[in-house]
Amino acid sequence: MFLFALVAAYLVFGGIFVLFKKFIQAKGIEKVQFRLILIGILVTFSLLIAFNLVLPLFFHKLRFIPLGAVFTFPFVALTAYAITRYHLLNVKVIATEGIAFILAVVTLFEVLLSKSPTELVFRFGVFLLVLSFGILLIKSVLREVEQREELARLNEQLKVANVKLEDLSRAKTQLLSLASHQVKSPLAAIKGFAQILLEGIYGPISDKVRETLVKIRRSSDDLIALINTLLDMRRVEEGRMEYVFEKVKLADLVKDVVSGLEPLANEKKLEFTFESRSDALVNADRQKLKQVIQNMTDNAIKYTESGYVKVFLSEKGEWLTVSVVDSGRGVSPELLTHLFEEFVRDEKVKAKILGTGLGLFIAKKIIEAHGGTIAAQSEGEGKGSRFTIKLKKA
Repeated sequence: MFLFALVAAYLVFGGIFVLFKKFIQAKGIEKVQFRLILIGILVTFSLLIAFNLVLPLFFHKLRFIPLGAVFTFPFVALTAYAITRYHLLNVKVIATEGIAFILAVVTLFEVLLSKSPTELVFRFGVFLLVLSFGILLIKSVLREVEQREELARLNEQLKVANVKLEDLSRAKTQLLSLASHQVKSPLAAIKGFAQILLEGIYGPISDKVRETLVKIRRSSDDLIALINTLLDMRRVEEGRMEYVFEKVKLADLVKDVVSGLEPLANEKKLEFTFESRSDALVNADRQKLKQVIQNMTDNAIKYTESGYVKVFLSEKGEWLTVSVVDSGRGVSPELLTHLFEEFVRDEKVKAKILGTGLGLFIAKKIIEAHGGTIAAQSEGEGKGSRFTIKLKKA
């Protein structure tokens, strides 16, 4: 019994020590697997040592020895749970190895029972084929298991990365909102003071000063428009864009936009026209719909060096269509498919024409909120473009 106690103690505590080291070094799901096995082993061997070693050796009580098999239940139960719940000892691999082993043993047994040299050679050949097939099958299953485990690991990493990206996006949105609001007020003040000076409230000013003040006011307008665009993007991303729908005569709204942009077109000596074939109403947020049409028309003017920009309003069935057609730079087929995405701009004109690449993205979201569609067409670079909005009549 003393010798048995030494051997048992060495094996039990040595095994627990090895498992504990592995548990400390393990990460993720492996740590859970080793924890379950370690708990099962500690419970099982605590019971075995208490009832099958300590009681018989020191108290001469032998009646619990037959219960040794029952004491192994915690280890068996927790190991089974680790296999089924946390994929310990991949069952698929073990089953494949077991089947391959049985087939190899059966064919080897057939070799041993051979009664003639010919039968021996034939059966030995079959044995080698079965053995080779079994090895290849086991390797294939192991490769599949490794790939699945790698895929699961990458999936977990992707989940973590997605959470981090969401946190970064939220932080970016909050920072953008704060910065935009903080900048917008001083810009409005600068624009207001420039306007006061232009109106001569503080006395007459020279032509040179007037020209500078006009530039200041125009730059302030551009920056305020940029800030408004960034704020709109934030609202769109958060799904907080607010709409006030009312009955709007679309022809009047488009005409208002065209009138406002006429000086810009005249500066570039473009043929700038508006043609309306409908007096129908639409159910829309006036300001936001005006923003979209203004963005489309302003883009057409900016990207057209010479020629024309034509705006059309037409009616067909229950739909009203606003089209902005130009003879400008056009859009390449590669860019056309991504035109309504965030921060998408033509790389060739970024240095020449200022912009954020957000206008069309926001426009698409606004038109979709109105139950309409927005689309772009172009035959290629240098062949002009056509932007179209379709809205249902009120």
